[in-house]
Amino acid sequence: MVEWITSDELVPYEKAVAWMEARAADIRSGAAEEAIWLLEHPPLYTSGTSSKPEDLLNPEGLEVFDARRGGQYTYHGPGQRVVYVMLDVGARGRDVRQFVGQLERWVIAALDQFNVTGRVRDGRVGVWVERPDKPRMPDGSLAEDKIAAIGIRLRKWVSFHGISINVDPDLSHFQGIIPCGIREHGVTSLVDLGLPVTLQDLDVALKAQFQAVFDETEMA
Repeated sequence: MVEWITSDELVPYEKAVAWMEARAADIRSGAAEEAIWLLEHPPLYTSGTSSKPEDLLNPEGLEVFDARRGGQYTYHGPGQRVVYVMLDVGARGRDVRQFVGQLERWVIAALDQFNVTGRVRDGRVGVWVERPDKPRMPDGSLAEDKIAAIGIRLRKWVSFHGISINVDPDLSHFQGIIPCGIREHGVTSLVDLGLPVTLQDLDVALKAQFQAVFDETEMA
């Protein structure tokens, strides 16, 4: 069984990391069930293991935390649904690439509930949406904006960290970084796309689509 946890108040980043690490250890030892934690953080930046100093454009803007997860710089703040995923990947196939693909498919399936077509792109981690309302790229292709970021860490095959999906955050904070090291594409949110979606709406969609992607019958 997977326990779903929702925090209604903003959760300080360091407190969240400490809780995740403790829960992941309990999952490894068999003392606790797997968990999905839905929350928001106060405004902050996090850096991943591939972050480059030059991608932090405004070092004085917001507090920066070393997340020690995969990926590069990203922003967290109110209006963004953070989904921390503490699952036993060792019992779910022991395949990191497959696991990241499942996270992507889960986000895409949830976005589809709002008639938003999420896409994955080679060389660009996360979930993207096409923007026909924006100028085309130099090669003539449609502009694309990132709507969800993914960055995980595994410790003895139990995952922590996870996903952030932009519902209605202050997108101007992304101007202080090069999000995920990608300069040529922008960032969007469900509300920016013109959809009056709430965090609670997204939570319902995520819960509804979880089982189809992470089928517990696959557990070893």
